[in-house]
Amino acid sequence: MKHSSRAARSKIGDRTFALSVAVSAALGPTYAQDLPHPAPTHGLAIVGAPALATGFHHLPYADPDAPKGGKLRLGLLGSFEGLNRFNDKYVRSPYFLIGAVYETLMIRSEDEPKTYYGLVAHSLEIDDARRHVTFHLDPRAHFSDGAPITSADVLFTVDLLEKKGAPPLREIFDLVKAVDAPDSLTIRFDLSGANDRELPLLLAALPVLPKHATDVERFAEATYAPPVASGPYIVSEVKPGERIVLRRDPRYWGKDLPMRRGLFNFDEIDVDYYRDGDALFEAFKGGPIDYREETNAGHWTAAYDFPALTDGRVVKDVIKPTHPVGIEGFLFNLRKEMFRDVRVREAIAMMFDFEWINANYYSGRYARTKSYFDESAFSSSGWPASDAEKRLLARFSNVVRADVMAGRWLPPTHDGTARDRQLARHAQSLLIEAGYRLTQSGLVKDGAPLHFEILVRTRDEERLALIFSESLKRIGVDARVRSPGHVQFVRRRQQFDYDVVIARWRSVAIPGSEQRVHWSEIAMEASGGFAGAAAPAVAATIDALLAAGSKEELTTAARALDRILLSGFYIVPLYHATETWTAHVAELKRPTSNPRFPMLPFGTLLDNWWFDRPR
Repeated sequence: MKHSSRAARSKIGDRTFALSVAVSAALGPTYAQDLPHPAPTHGLAIVGAPALATGFHHLPYADPDAPKGGKLRLGLLGSFEGLNRFNDKYVRSPYFLIGAVYETLMIRSEDEPKTYYGLVAHSLEIDDARRHVTFHLDPRAHFSDGAPITSADVLFTVDLLEKKGAPPLREIFDLVKAVDAPDSLTIRFDLSGANDRELPLLLAALPVLPKHATDVERFAEATYAPPVASGPYIVSEVKPGERIVLRRDPRYWGKDLPMRRGLFNFDEIDVDYYRDGDALFEAFKGGPIDYREETNAGHWTAAYDFPALTDGRVVKDVIKPTHPVGIEGFLFNLRKEMFRDVRVREAIAMMFDFEWINANYYSGRYARTKSYFDESAFSSSGWPASDAEKRLLARFSNVVRADVMAGRWLPPTHDGTARDRQLARHAQSLLIEAGYRLTQSGLVKDGAPLHFEILVRTRDEERLALIFSESLKRIGVDARVRSPGHVQFVRRRQQFDYDVVIARWRSVAIPGSEQRVHWSEIAMEASGGFAGAAAPAVAATIDALLAAGSKEELTTAARALDRILLSGFYIVPLYHATETWTAHVAELKRPTSNPRFPMLPFGTLLDNWWFDRPR
């Protein structure tokens, strides 16, 4: 993949980021003469124009008259090992800090598939080919300690993250040819040669860290020190791994910006972490937690009969999602030799009995996930490959199965008895084709049994994995379930020390650069690349996705990528709900208009909610 080596990364740090504002001013005229000078704009969409016009007052899913005040109490499953979201340990840091504490140059509207509007940067200039982008900083922007945000802070952030940031961030900067700051409020990026139309949006989502208050030498270390940042909240209390308290910054500079009106309405947000899902649910039932999104259909059907709900202190709130659902499933680690053969992966996936599980544990509330981009226009399911897709895939022979190419492939349907013999025979025949033979002790190849471990982190995952394991025993596969506890689970997953793990990728309105993190060569090193699956066809299709300049080209590339991934059987797809189940205290209110393309239903911190009776 282009620019994946460390040598390629170093070119920016060596040649560009050392430039001071003074030096770039001296060298800038020649560079500036070569740049186009388009008119400044308030927003940028992946394709087309932003939906909101210049001068818009507030986001469609925010109520600018929402009352401020009160303490929101939230509970999350898991733990955290630091507050730095941007170094190599970022996966162990709370994601919600971005937006609430750390701010970015621009910010995405969750009512549009992929459009960014001004925040720290109030506007940008960009040419039609997206070879150059210039951000203009808001002169009012300042950090929580009062220091103004300048282009020197942006240059510092880019330099720091290119050298010591998480791999996905370093991958972004590999594509940048040059960056300079002609004055204290202007940053220019030269993107010529990248051929990546999403790259300006990734730069718009760049955090801005304070040059004067960042410990560069210790940046790679995990830290619990409350950061100096520019967001609406500051971290006021930290109990390592267990609790974070956010308090509204009374001096927050951006409270009247269009992208902030009606959002972040609570004076304080207390987030407690729970190691066990049952303990988290009991805490919600008992009162210390104000909001819950239920992800277990069995719970939703049978467990919501506690006193606080029956007497009206807690209410149930069902929302019909309008966004893609993402994908969750048993993910194979292709770094393990036994999973290198696609026939083995397909045979194992064939034994997941969704029909029996859905009927007996979830009251039939789930739908089987059949695409990496299910419930969206980018799913290939049900659509035969277009001529454009065929041209894109033409140079990669045999990477897409005929039934997937025709849009006919679906996950196997079991007969609901938990003992579907026909599918079991088909799975065994695939394993025999792959070189295994059935013996008294199970399936064996070259003297080694087909034995692996499924790594889980919650009781719900453990139950599901045990059911799957029992199904696999019927065809001679020995799959054992291991629940090591949250800390060990996170560590093993980060080190790729597993055979199979239940993984989930959040939904995206439009597939883009996150696919590089999941599937490209850098994914073999980065924490997002759990499967370890890198192939030329995948990389080429992702490149086409990022170079797409229209909705049609995006759809072509995304469906082609979906077909490649489905044909590879990298994951045993699970299921998804056709509605979002939430419950919360009766005092919590939300706008009648929900965001159409959120990554989460309302954001972890309920960004656009409020208390009608602040407490």
